[in-house]
Amino acid sequence: MPDSNANNPMRFEHHYGDRVSACYADRPPNVYGLLRDAVARYPDNTALICEDARLTYAELDIQIRQAAAGLAARGVRRGDRVAMLLGNGVPFVIVTYAAAFLGAVTVPLNTRDQMPGIRHALLNSEAMALIVDAEFSDLVPPPADTPTLTAQFSVREALGFDAYETLLQHAPAADPAHMDEDAPATILYTSGTTGTPKGAMLTGLGIVHSATNFMQTMALGPTDSTIVVVPMNHVTGLVAGIHTMVRCAGCIIVMRAFKPVNFLACAAEHGMTYTLMVPAMYNLCLHQAKLEDYDLSAWRVGGYGGAPMPAATIERLGSALPGLGLMNAYGATETTSPATIMPSDQTAIRRLSVGRPVPGAEIHVMDDAGREVPRGETGELWIRGAMVVPGYWRNPDADRREFAAGFWKSGDIGSIDAEGFVHVLDRKKDMVNRGGHKIFTAEVESVLTAVSGVIEAAVVANPCPILGERVHAVLCVAPDSVDAQTLKDHCASQLADYQCPESYTLRDTLLPRNANGKILKRQIKQELGFDSVPPPAPKET
Repeated sequence: MPDSNANNPMRFEHHYGDRVSACYADRPPNVYGLLRDAVARYPDNTALICEDARLTYAELDIQIRQAAAGLAARGVRRGDRVAMLLGNGVPFVIVTYAAAFLGAVTVPLNTRDQMPGIRHALLNSEAMALIVDAEFSDLVPPPADTPTLTAQFSVREALGFDAYETLLQHAPAADPAHMDEDAPATILYTSGTTGTPKGAMLTGLGIVHSATNFMQTMALGPTDSTIVVVPMNHVTGLVAGIHTMVRCAGCIIVMRAFKPVNFLACAAEHGMTYTLMVPAMYNLCLHQAKLEDYDLSAWRVGGYGGAPMPAATIERLGSALPGLGLMNAYGATETTSPATIMPSDQTAIRRLSVGRPVPGAEIHVMDDAGREVPRGETGELWIRGAMVVPGYWRNPDADRREFAAGFWKSGDIGSIDAEGFVHVLDRKKDMVNRGGHKIFTAEVESVLTAVSGVIEAAVVANPCPILGERVHAVLCVAPDSVDAQTLKDHCASQLADYQCPESYTLRDTLLPRNANGKILKRQIKQELGFDSVPPPAPKET
Protein backbone atom coordinates (compact mmCIF):
# COMPACT_ATOMS: atom_id res chain seq x y z
CA MET A 1 0.00 0.00 0.00
CA PRO A 2 1.16 3.58 -0.57
CA ASP A 3 1.96 5.90 2.29
CA SER A 4 -1.08 6.91 4.32
CA ASN A 5 -2.16 10.18 5.79
CA ALA A 6 -3.61 9.83 9.27
CA ASN A 7 -6.72 11.74 8.25
CA ASN A 8 -7.17 10.33 4.77
CA PRO A 9 -5.46 7.06 3.79
CA MET A 10 -4.48 6.38 0.20
CA ARG A 11 -5.00 3.35 -2.00
CA PHE A 12 -3.99 2.27 -5.50
CA GLU A 13 -6.68 2.71 -8.15
CA HIS A 14 -7.00 2.13 -11.90
CA HIS A 15 -7.64 5.33 -13.91
CA TYR A 16 -7.27 6.87 -17.38
CA GLY A 17 -7.44 3.57 -19.19
CA ASP A 18 -4.00 2.19 -18.38
CA ARG A 19 -2.74 3.90 -15.22
CA VAL A 20 -2.62 2.73 -11.63
CA SER A 21 -2.12 5.60 -9.19
CA ALA A 22 -2.22 6.17 -5.44
CA CYS A 23 -5.35 8.19 -4.64
CA TYR A 24 -7.02 9.55 -1.53
CA ALA A 25 -9.65 7.01 -0.53
CA ASP A 26 -12.05 9.62 0.83
CA ARG A 27 -12.62 12.39 -1.70
CA PRO A 28 -15.38 14.29 -3.51
CA PRO A 29 -16.44 12.53 -6.74
CA ASN A 30 -15.78 15.46 -9.10
CA VAL A 31 -15.23 19.22 -9.25
CA TYR A 32 -18.77 20.22 -8.35
CA GLY A 33 -18.51 17.74 -5.47
CA LEU A 34 -15.91 20.05 -3.91
CA LEU A 35 -18.49 22.81 -3.66
CA ARG A 36 -21.38 20.54 -2.71
CA ASP A 37 -19.39 19.20 0.27
CA ALA A 38 -18.46 22.72 1.42
CA VAL A 39 -22.09 23.85 1.21
CA ALA A 40 -23.26 20.80 3.16
CA ARG A 41 -20.69 21.27 5.93
CA TYR A 42 -20.35 25.04 6.19
CA PRO A 43 -23.23 26.80 4.39
CA ASP A 44 -22.79 30.03 6.35
CA ASN A 45 -19.04 30.32 5.96
CA THR A 46 -17.92 33.24 3.83
CA ALA A 47 -16.88 31.71 0.52
CA LEU A 48 -16.02 34.68 -1.63
CA ILE A 49 -15.07 38.33 -1.13
CA CYS A 50 -14.48 40.66 -4.05
CA GLU A 51 -14.57 44.40 -3.43
CA ASP A 52 -18.09 45.05 -2.06
CA ALA A 53 -19.40 41.56 -2.87
CA ARG A 54 -19.48 38.95 -0.12
CA LEU A 55 -21.11 35.54 -0.53
CA THR A 56 -21.55 32.63 1.85
CA TYR A 57 -21.23 29.10 0.49
CA ALA A 58 -25.01 28.75 0.42
CA GLU A 59 -25.39 32.05 -1.45
CA LEU A 60 -22.58 31.21 -3.87
CA ASP A 61 -24.15 27.84 -4.64
CA ILE A 62 -27.47 29.47 -5.51
CA GLN A 63 -25.80 31.80 -8.01
CA ILE A 64 -23.81 28.90 -9.45
CA ARG A 65 -26.95 26.84 -9.97
CA GLN A 66 -28.69 29.86 -11.51
CA ALA A 67 -25.82 30.28 -13.96
CA ALA A 68 -25.91 26.55 -14.68
CA ALA A 69 -29.58 26.81 -15.56
CA GLY A 70 -28.85 29.82 -17.77
CA LEU A 71 -26.09 27.97 -19.62
CA ALA A 72 -28.30 24.90 -20.00
CA ALA A 73 -31.04 27.08 -21.50
CA ARG A 74 -28.53 28.07 -24.20
CA GLY A 75 -27.76 24.45 -24.96
CA VAL A 76 -24.72 23.66 -22.80
CA ARG A 77 -24.67 19.96 -21.94
CA ARG A 78 -22.29 17.47 -20.36
CA GLY A 79 -18.97 17.38 -22.18
CA ASP A 80 -19.48 20.71 -23.98
CA ARG A 81 -16.68 23.24 -23.70
CA VAL A 82 -17.33 26.59 -22.02
CA ALA A 83 -14.57 29.15 -22.63
CA MET A 84 -13.84 32.00 -20.20
CA LEU A 85 -11.93 35.16 -21.12
CA LEU A 86 -12.21 36.60 -17.63
CA GLY A 87 -9.95 38.36 -15.20
CA ASN A 88 -10.04 37.60 -11.49
CA GLY A 89 -13.54 38.13 -10.17
CA VAL A 90 -16.80 36.60 -8.96
CA PRO A 91 -17.97 35.58 -12.47
CA PHE A 92 -14.87 33.42 -12.95
CA VAL A 93 -15.68 31.37 -9.85
CA ILE A 94 -19.38 31.13 -10.66
CA VAL A 95 -18.86 30.00 -14.26
CA THR A 96 -16.20 27.48 -13.19
CA TYR A 97 -18.60 25.66 -10.88
CA ALA A 98 -21.71 26.23 -13.04
CA ALA A 99 -19.97 24.37 -15.87
CA ALA A 100 -18.93 21.65 -13.43
CA PHE A 101 -22.57 21.37 -12.26
CA LEU A 102 -23.56 20.62 -15.86
CA GLY A 103 -20.64 18.29 -16.49
CA ALA A 104 -19.27 20.74 -19.03
CA VAL A 105 -15.56 21.46 -19.56
CA THR A 106 -14.19 24.92 -18.81
CA VAL A 107 -11.56 26.48 -21.06
CA PRO A 108 -9.96 29.42 -19.20
CA LEU A 109 -8.26 31.73 -21.69
CA ASN A 110 -5.22 33.90 -21.03
CA THR A 111 -6.33 37.54 -20.87
CA ARG A 112 -2.78 38.59 -21.80
CA ASP A 113 -2.94 36.64 -25.04
CA GLN A 114 -3.72 38.15 -28.42
CA MET A 115 -6.42 37.21 -30.91
CA PRO A 116 -4.44 34.46 -32.71
CA GLY A 117 -3.91 32.58 -29.44
CA ILE A 118 -7.53 33.06 -28.40
CA ARG A 119 -8.67 31.84 -31.81
CA HIS A 120 -6.49 28.73 -31.57
CA ALA A 121 -7.88 27.78 -28.16
CA LEU A 122 -11.49 28.34 -29.22
CA LEU A 123 -11.07 26.35 -32.43
CA ASN A 124 -9.02 23.55 -30.91
CA SER A 125 -11.40 23.09 -27.98
CA GLU A 126 -14.50 23.59 -30.17
CA ALA A 127 -15.99 25.73 -27.40
CA MET A 128 -19.72 26.35 -27.79
CA ALA A 129 -20.09 29.06 -25.13
CA LEU A 130 -17.87 31.98 -24.18
CA ILE A 131 -18.04 34.36 -21.23
CA VAL A 132 -15.81 37.46 -21.41
CA ASP A 133 -15.04 40.58 -19.47
CA ALA A 134 -16.04 43.53 -21.64
CA GLU A 135 -12.50 44.92 -21.52
CA PHE A 136 -11.25 41.81 -23.36
CA SER A 137 -14.07 41.55 -25.90
CA ASP A 138 -11.87 43.01 -28.66
CA LEU A 139 -9.67 39.89 -28.38
CA VAL A 140 -12.54 37.62 -29.44
CA PRO A 141 -12.30 36.55 -33.12
CA PRO A 142 -15.21 37.40 -35.43
CA PRO A 143 -18.07 34.85 -35.53
CA ALA A 144 -17.00 33.51 -38.92
CA ASP A 145 -13.71 32.36 -37.37
CA THR A 146 -15.36 30.43 -34.53
CA PRO A 147 -18.30 28.50 -35.99
CA THR A 148 -18.83 26.29 -32.91
CA LEU A 149 -19.56 29.29 -30.64
CA THR A 150 -23.34 29.54 -30.28
CA ALA A 151 -23.57 31.54 -27.05
CA GLN A 152 -21.48 34.54 -26.00
CA PHE A 153 -21.90 36.56 -22.82
CA SER A 154 -20.13 39.63 -21.48
CA VAL A 155 -19.63 40.86 -17.94
CA ARG A 156 -20.57 44.50 -18.49
CA GLU A 157 -21.85 45.65 -21.84
CA ALA A 158 -20.05 44.70 -25.04
CA LEU A 159 -21.33 44.88 -28.60
CA GLY A 160 -22.42 41.51 -29.96
CA PHE A 161 -22.54 39.76 -26.58
CA ASP A 162 -25.48 38.87 -24.37
CA ALA A 163 -25.35 40.19 -20.81
CA TYR A 164 -23.74 37.83 -18.30
CA GLU A 165 -26.39 38.89 -15.77
CA THR A 166 -29.08 37.12 -17.83
CA LEU A 167 -27.55 33.80 -16.78
CA LEU A 168 -28.39 34.60 -13.16
CA GLN A 169 -32.05 35.35 -13.90
CA HIS A 170 -33.00 31.67 -14.09
CA ALA A 171 -34.34 29.54 -11.27
CA PRO A 172 -31.50 27.50 -9.72
CA ALA A 173 -30.90 24.16 -11.41
CA ALA A 174 -31.74 21.27 -9.11
CA ASP A 175 -29.77 18.19 -10.07
CA PRO A 176 -26.08 18.21 -11.03
CA ALA A 177 -24.99 16.05 -13.93
CA HIS A 178 -23.02 12.92 -13.17
CA MET A 179 -19.45 13.61 -14.23
CA ASP A 180 -16.91 10.82 -14.32
CA GLU A 181 -13.82 11.94 -12.42
CA ASP A 182 -11.53 10.63 -15.18
CA ALA A 183 -13.14 12.93 -17.78
CA PRO A 184 -11.69 16.36 -18.57
CA ALA A 185 -13.03 19.09 -16.31
CA THR A 186 -10.83 21.94 -17.53
CA ILE A 187 -8.62 22.44 -20.57
CA LEU A 188 -5.71 24.77 -19.86
CA TYR A 189 -3.58 25.83 -22.77
CA THR A 190 0.12 25.82 -22.02
CA SER A 191 2.07 29.03 -22.31
CA GLY A 192 3.39 28.01 -25.71
CA THR A 193 7.09 28.62 -25.09
CA THR A 194 7.75 26.27 -28.01
CA GLY A 195 5.36 25.71 -30.88
CA THR A 196 1.58 25.84 -30.77
CA PRO A 197 0.01 25.86 -27.28
CA LYS A 198 -1.31 22.48 -26.16
CA GLY A 199 -4.51 21.98 -24.20
CA ALA A 200 -3.70 20.06 -21.02
CA MET A 201 -6.76 18.12 -19.85
CA LEU A 202 -7.22 18.61 -16.10
CA THR A 203 -9.60 15.97 -14.79
CA GLY A 204 -11.91 15.92 -11.81
CA LEU A 205 -9.65 13.33 -10.21
CA GLY A 206 -6.54 15.47 -10.69
CA ILE A 207 -8.17 18.66 -9.45
CA VAL A 208 -9.66 17.01 -6.36
CA HIS A 209 -6.38 15.24 -5.65
CA SER A 210 -4.29 18.44 -5.92
CA ALA A 211 -6.73 20.48 -3.84
CA THR A 212 -6.61 17.75 -1.20
CA ASN A 213 -2.81 17.74 -1.28
CA PHE A 214 -2.70 21.49 -0.64
CA MET A 215 -5.25 21.13 2.15
CA GLN A 216 -3.44 18.24 3.85
CA THR A 217 0.19 19.34 3.47
CA MET A 218 -0.53 22.93 4.47
CA ALA A 219 -3.08 22.03 7.16
CA LEU A 220 -5.77 24.26 5.66
CA GLY A 221 -9.31 24.29 7.00
CA PRO A 222 -12.61 26.19 7.15
CA THR A 223 -11.12 29.11 9.10
CA ASP A 224 -8.47 29.81 6.45
CA SER A 225 -8.58 32.46 3.76
CA THR A 226 -6.47 33.34 0.76
CA ILE A 227 -6.10 36.30 -1.54
CA VAL A 228 -6.11 35.08 -5.13
CA VAL A 229 -4.00 37.69 -6.87
CA VAL A 230 -2.27 35.41 -9.38
CA PRO A 231 -4.46 34.90 -12.46
CA MET A 232 -7.39 32.56 -11.97
CA ASN A 233 -7.12 31.51 -15.61
CA HIS A 234 -3.90 29.59 -14.94
CA VAL A 235 -3.29 26.50 -12.88
CA THR A 236 -1.99 28.19 -9.73
CA GLY A 237 -4.89 30.60 -9.31
CA LEU A 238 -7.43 27.99 -10.36
CA VAL A 239 -6.25 25.02 -8.30
CA ALA A 240 -4.19 26.48 -5.44
CA GLY A 241 -6.53 29.45 -5.05
CA ILE A 242 -10.10 28.55 -5.96
CA HIS A 243 -10.42 24.77 -5.75
CA THR A 244 -8.20 24.40 -2.68
CA MET A 245 -10.17 26.94 -0.68
CA VAL A 246 -13.46 25.33 -1.70
CA ARG A 247 -12.04 21.91 -0.75
CA CYS A 248 -11.48 23.10 2.81
CA ALA A 249 -14.51 25.46 2.89
CA GLY A 250 -12.27 28.47 3.39
CA CYS A 251 -12.62 32.00 2.04
CA ILE A 252 -11.47 33.21 -1.39
CA ILE A 253 -10.57 36.91 -1.44
CA VAL A 254 -10.22 38.22 -4.98
CA MET A 255 -7.79 40.84 -6.22
CA ARG A 256 -7.62 41.86 -9.86
CA ALA A 257 -3.93 42.76 -9.90
CA PHE A 258 -0.95 42.66 -7.54
CA LYS A 259 0.22 45.88 -5.94
CA PRO A 260 2.14 45.30 -2.70
CA VAL A 261 0.52 48.06 -0.63
CA ASN A 262 -3.00 47.12 -1.73
CA PHE A 263 -2.29 43.43 -1.18
CA LEU A 264 -0.98 43.94 2.35
CA ALA A 265 -3.88 46.23 3.27
CA CYS A 266 -6.34 43.64 2.01
CA ALA A 267 -4.52 40.85 3.88
CA ALA A 268 -4.68 42.83 7.11
CA GLU A 269 -8.34 43.79 6.66
CA HIS A 270 -9.53 40.24 6.07
CA GLY A 271 -7.09 38.30 8.23
CA MET A 272 -5.60 36.37 5.32
CA THR A 273 -3.92 33.13 6.42
CA TYR A 274 -2.61 31.48 3.23
CA THR A 275 -0.95 32.57 -0.02
CA LEU A 276 0.66 31.02 -3.05
CA MET A 277 2.70 33.56 -5.03
CA VAL A 278 6.02 33.86 -6.83
CA PRO A 279 9.09 34.92 -4.79
CA ALA A 280 9.22 38.30 -6.54
CA MET A 281 5.84 39.19 -5.01
CA TYR A 282 7.15 38.56 -1.49
CA ASN A 283 10.28 40.53 -2.33
CA LEU A 284 8.25 43.46 -3.60
CA CYS A 285 6.24 43.50 -0.37
CA LEU A 286 9.53 43.96 1.47
CA HIS A 287 10.89 46.58 -0.93
CA GLN A 288 7.78 48.70 -1.46
CA ALA A 289 6.06 48.58 1.94
CA LYS A 290 6.74 48.29 5.65
CA LEU A 291 5.26 45.03 6.91
CA GLU A 292 5.09 46.40 10.45
CA ASP A 293 2.48 48.90 9.26
CA TYR A 294 -0.04 46.05 8.75
CA ASP A 295 -1.59 43.50 11.09
CA LEU A 296 -0.47 40.30 9.38
CA SER A 297 -0.55 38.12 12.46
CA ALA A 298 -3.02 35.69 10.87
CA TRP A 299 -0.74 34.97 7.87
CA ARG A 300 0.71 31.53 8.61
CA VAL A 301 1.27 29.76 5.24
CA GLY A 302 3.36 31.43 2.54
CA GLY A 303 3.46 29.13 -0.45
CA TYR A 304 5.65 30.04 -3.40
CA GLY A 305 6.84 28.58 -6.68
CA GLY A 306 8.39 29.36 -10.03
CA ALA A 307 11.85 30.13 -8.60
CA PRO A 308 13.92 29.69 -5.42
CA MET A 309 13.23 32.14 -2.62
CA PRO A 310 16.27 34.40 -2.05
CA ALA A 311 17.97 33.75 1.28
CA ALA A 312 17.71 37.43 2.21
CA THR A 313 13.95 37.35 1.58
CA ILE A 314 13.54 34.28 3.80
CA GLU A 315 15.49 35.98 6.57
CA ARG A 316 13.60 39.30 6.33
CA LEU A 317 10.19 37.59 6.23
CA GLY A 318 11.18 35.40 9.19
CA SER A 319 12.17 38.46 11.18
CA ALA A 320 9.09 40.52 10.28
CA LEU A 321 6.54 37.67 10.35
CA PRO A 322 7.75 34.95 12.75
CA GLY A 323 4.43 33.10 12.44
CA LEU A 324 4.70 32.74 8.66
CA GLY A 325 5.84 29.36 7.34
CA LEU A 326 7.29 29.50 3.82
CA MET A 327 6.62 26.43 1.66
CA ASN A 328 8.06 25.92 -1.82
CA ALA A 329 5.63 24.23 -4.22
CA TYR A 330 6.82 22.89 -7.57
CA GLY A 331 4.48 21.84 -10.33
CA ALA A 332 3.06 22.65 -13.74
CA THR A 333 -0.16 22.75 -15.68
CA GLU A 334 0.42 19.10 -16.57
CA THR A 335 0.64 18.14 -12.89
CA THR A 336 -2.50 20.10 -11.94
CA SER A 337 -0.31 22.33 -9.75
CA PRO A 338 1.82 20.74 -7.00
CA ALA A 339 4.13 17.80 -7.61
CA THR A 340 6.31 18.64 -4.59
CA ILE A 341 5.86 20.74 -1.46
CA MET A 342 8.53 21.78 1.01
CA PRO A 343 7.70 21.51 4.73
CA SER A 344 7.98 24.99 6.22
CA ASP A 345 10.49 23.90 8.86
CA GLN A 346 12.89 22.83 6.12
CA THR A 347 12.68 25.89 3.86
CA ALA A 348 15.57 27.90 5.28
CA ILE A 349 18.04 25.01 5.41
CA ARG A 350 17.00 23.54 2.04
CA ARG A 351 16.38 26.78 0.15
CA LEU A 352 17.40 25.38 -3.23
CA SER A 353 15.16 22.32 -2.98
CA VAL A 354 11.51 22.32 -4.04
CA GLY A 355 10.59 19.80 -1.35
CA ARG A 356 9.43 16.21 -1.34
CA PRO A 357 6.86 14.62 -3.69
CA VAL A 358 3.27 15.27 -2.61
CA PRO A 359 1.22 12.26 -1.46
CA GLY A 360 0.59 9.96 -4.39
CA ALA A 361 3.34 11.39 -6.60
CA GLU A 362 6.22 9.44 -8.09
CA ILE A 363 9.23 11.41 -9.34
CA HIS A 364 12.23 9.83 -11.02
CA VAL A 365 15.36 11.35 -12.53
CA MET A 366 15.95 9.90 -16.01
CA ASP A 367 18.76 10.13 -18.55
CA ASP A 368 18.28 10.75 -22.27
CA ALA A 369 17.94 7.02 -22.90
CA GLY A 370 15.03 6.73 -20.44
CA ARG A 371 17.03 5.11 -17.63
CA GLU A 372 16.90 6.20 -13.99
CA VAL A 373 20.12 7.76 -12.71
CA PRO A 374 21.54 7.21 -9.20
CA ARG A 375 20.46 9.44 -6.33
CA GLY A 376 22.18 12.80 -6.43
CA GLU A 377 22.90 12.71 -10.16
CA THR A 378 21.13 14.97 -12.63
CA GLY A 379 18.68 14.17 -15.37
CA GLU A 380 15.15 14.97 -16.51
CA LEU A 381 12.38 14.82 -13.91
CA TRP A 382 9.61 12.38 -14.86
CA ILE A 383 6.44 12.69 -12.78
CA ARG A 384 3.51 10.29 -12.33
CA GLY A 385 0.44 10.32 -10.10
CA ALA A 386 -3.30 10.90 -9.95
CA MET A 387 -2.73 14.63 -10.44
CA VAL A 388 -0.83 14.21 -13.73
CA VAL A 389 -3.11 14.95 -16.68
CA PRO A 390 -4.00 12.03 -18.97
CA GLY A 391 -2.77 13.99 -21.96
CA TYR A 392 -3.43 16.92 -24.27
CA TRP A 393 -6.73 17.70 -25.91
CA ARG A 394 -6.82 16.05 -29.34
CA ASN A 395 -3.05 16.05 -29.69
CA PRO A 396 -1.83 12.42 -29.89
CA ASP A 397 1.59 13.46 -31.24
CA ALA A 398 2.27 15.55 -28.14
CA ASP A 399 0.97 12.73 -25.94
CA ARG A 400 3.44 10.26 -27.46
CA ARG A 401 6.26 12.76 -27.16
CA GLU A 402 5.67 13.97 -23.60
CA PHE A 403 4.17 10.99 -21.74
CA ALA A 404 5.46 7.47 -21.07
CA ALA A 405 3.62 4.84 -19.00
CA GLY A 406 1.72 7.56 -17.15
CA PHE A 407 4.84 9.64 -16.47
CA TRP A 408 4.95 13.21 -17.74
CA LYS A 409 8.40 14.19 -18.99
CA SER A 410 8.75 17.59 -17.38
CA GLY A 411 11.62 19.01 -19.41
CA ASP A 412 13.18 20.11 -16.11
CA ILE A 413 16.73 19.08 -15.24
CA GLY A 414 17.02 18.12 -11.60
CA SER A 415 18.09 15.62 -8.99
CA ILE A 416 16.81 13.88 -5.86
CA ASP A 417 19.05 13.76 -2.82
CA ALA A 418 19.55 10.92 -0.38
CA GLU A 419 16.72 12.18 1.85
CA GLY A 420 14.20 12.35 -1.00
CA PHE A 421 14.24 16.12 -1.52
CA VAL A 422 13.85 17.19 -5.14
CA HIS A 423 16.07 19.84 -6.72
CA VAL A 424 15.18 21.64 -9.96
CA LEU A 425 18.30 22.97 -11.65
CA ASP A 426 17.13 24.20 -15.04
CA ARG A 427 14.89 23.73 -18.02
CA LYS A 428 16.53 21.51 -20.63
CA LYS A 429 16.27 24.28 -23.19
CA ASP A 430 17.58 26.99 -20.82
CA MET A 431 20.82 25.32 -19.74
CA VAL A 432 23.85 27.30 -20.97
CA ASN A 433 26.61 25.43 -22.81
CA ARG A 434 29.72 27.60 -22.61
CA GLY A 435 32.51 25.93 -24.54
CA GLY A 436 31.42 22.51 -23.34
CA HIS A 437 30.74 23.56 -19.74
CA LYS A 438 27.07 22.90 -18.84
CA ILE A 439 25.80 25.72 -16.61
CA PHE A 440 22.59 25.35 -14.62
CA THR A 441 21.06 28.81 -14.62
CA ALA A 442 19.13 28.31 -11.36
CA GLU A 443 22.45 28.00 -9.51
CA VAL A 444 23.72 31.29 -10.91
CA GLU A 445 20.38 33.02 -10.32
CA SER A 446 20.43 31.92 -6.69
CA VAL A 447 23.81 33.56 -6.20
CA LEU A 448 22.62 36.77 -7.87
CA THR A 449 19.43 37.09 -5.81
CA ALA A 450 21.49 36.89 -2.63
CA VAL A 451 22.86 40.36 -3.40
CA SER A 452 21.08 43.13 -1.52
CA GLY A 453 18.87 45.15 -3.84
CA VAL A 454 18.30 42.38 -6.39
CA ILE A 455 14.57 41.59 -6.63
CA GLU A 456 14.79 38.81 -9.22
CA ALA A 457 17.23 37.44 -11.77
CA ALA A 458 17.24 35.47 -14.99
CA VAL A 459 20.31 33.96 -16.62
CA VAL A 460 20.16 33.33 -20.36
CA ALA A 461 22.52 32.15 -23.07
CA ASN A 462 24.09 34.83 -25.25
CA PRO A 463 25.02 33.15 -28.56
CA CYS A 464 28.75 33.27 -29.29
CA PRO A 465 30.56 32.17 -32.48
CA ILE A 466 33.61 31.13 -30.44
CA LEU A 467 32.24 29.36 -27.34
CA GLY A 468 28.75 28.61 -28.59
CA GLU A 469 27.09 30.44 -25.69
CA ARG A 470 28.10 32.89 -22.99
CA VAL A 471 26.37 33.65 -19.69
CA HIS A 472 24.24 36.82 -19.54
CA ALA A 473 22.24 37.95 -16.50
CA VAL A 474 19.12 40.11 -16.53
CA LEU A 475 18.10 41.51 -13.16
CA CYS A 476 15.30 43.56 -11.68
CA VAL A 477 16.91 45.72 -9.00
CA ALA A 478 15.76 48.35 -6.55
CA PRO A 479 16.70 51.89 -7.70
CA ASP A 480 20.29 52.93 -6.94
CA SER A 481 20.94 49.72 -5.03
CA VAL A 482 23.53 47.72 -6.94
CA ASP A 483 25.80 47.97 -9.98
CA ALA A 484 27.31 45.47 -12.38
CA GLN A 485 30.74 45.52 -10.73
CA THR A 486 29.28 44.58 -7.35
CA LEU A 487 27.48 41.68 -9.00
CA LYS A 488 30.65 40.55 -10.78
CA ASP A 489 32.66 40.60 -7.58
CA HIS A 490 29.99 38.66 -5.70
CA CYS A 491 29.69 36.00 -8.40
CA ALA A 492 33.47 35.62 -8.61
CA SER A 493 33.53 34.78 -4.91
CA GLN A 494 30.75 32.19 -5.16
CA LEU A 495 30.96 30.52 -8.59
CA ALA A 496 33.42 28.85 -10.90
CA ASP A 497 34.85 31.25 -13.46
CA TYR A 498 32.92 29.70 -16.37
CA GLN A 499 29.64 30.06 -14.45
CA CYS A 500 29.97 33.80 -13.83
CA PRO A 501 27.88 36.09 -16.02
CA GLU A 502 30.03 37.94 -18.52
CA SER A 503 27.46 40.65 -19.16
CA TYR A 504 24.50 42.17 -17.34
CA THR A 505 21.25 43.97 -18.02
CA LEU A 506 19.89 45.88 -15.01
CA ARG A 507 16.29 47.10 -15.02
CA ASP A 508 13.79 48.51 -12.55
CA THR A 509 10.80 46.54 -13.88
CA LEU A 510 9.86 42.96 -13.10
CA LEU A 511 10.93 40.24 -15.50
CA PRO A 512 8.26 38.87 -17.82
CA ARG A 513 6.53 35.79 -16.48
CA ASN A 514 3.72 33.54 -17.51
CA ALA A 515 0.83 33.40 -15.06
CA ASN A 516 2.22 30.25 -13.46
CA GLY A 517 5.18 32.27 -12.23
CA LYS A 518 7.79 30.97 -14.67
CA ILE A 519 10.09 33.63 -16.09
CA LEU A 520 9.74 33.84 -19.87
CA LYS A 521 13.36 33.46 -20.87
CA ARG A 522 12.53 33.14 -24.55
CA GLN A 523 10.88 36.58 -24.41
CA ILE A 524 13.90 38.01 -22.59
CA LYS A 525 16.24 36.61 -25.25
CA GLN A 526 14.06 38.08 -27.98
CA GLU A 527 14.12 41.49 -26.31
CA LEU A 528 17.92 41.29 -26.08
CA GLY A 529 18.31 40.05 -29.65
CA PHE A 530 19.76 36.75 -28.41
CA ASP A 531 17.21 34.56 -30.19
CA SER A 532 19.19 34.28 -33.42
CA VAL A 533 22.19 31.96 -33.51
CA PRO A 534 25.39 33.54 -34.87
CA PRO A 535 27.35 31.82 -37.59
CA PRO A 536 29.78 29.19 -36.30
CA ALA A 537 33.40 30.14 -35.80
CA PRO A 538 35.70 29.18 -38.66
CA LYS A 539 37.48 25.87 -38.17
CA GLU A 540 41.22 25.85 -37.73
CA THR A 541 43.20 24.37 -40.59
